[in-house]
Amino acid sequence: MKKGDLAFFYHSNDGTNIVGIAKVVKEHYPDPTAKEGDWSGVDFAPLKPFKKPVSLEEIKKETSLKTIELVRISRLSVSKVTAKEFEKILQMGETKI
Repeated sequence: MKKGDLAFFYHSNDGTNIVGIAKVVKEHYPDPTAKEGDWSGVDFAPLKPFKKPVSLEEIKKETSLKTIELVRISRLSVSKVTAKEFEKILQMGETKI
């Protein structure tokens, strides 16, 4: 992730919904709280809430999103989306940048 990149804000425990857009404000750096291993942190700032949350269930039902990493590799805390996937999810969330 690079400074200025956009990301979705996803509630992974409470409701499993994409609820907004965030922006990377500080690129990856070593996680100062990590006791061992190669952990990194990235700083985000909220950019815009979705008008309508997009649930994981809705994403799974959308055929154009069948290969999205959120569905294929559900245990990732960070995953890539293509520009086309990003636009589709914005549309589903009734949100424009």
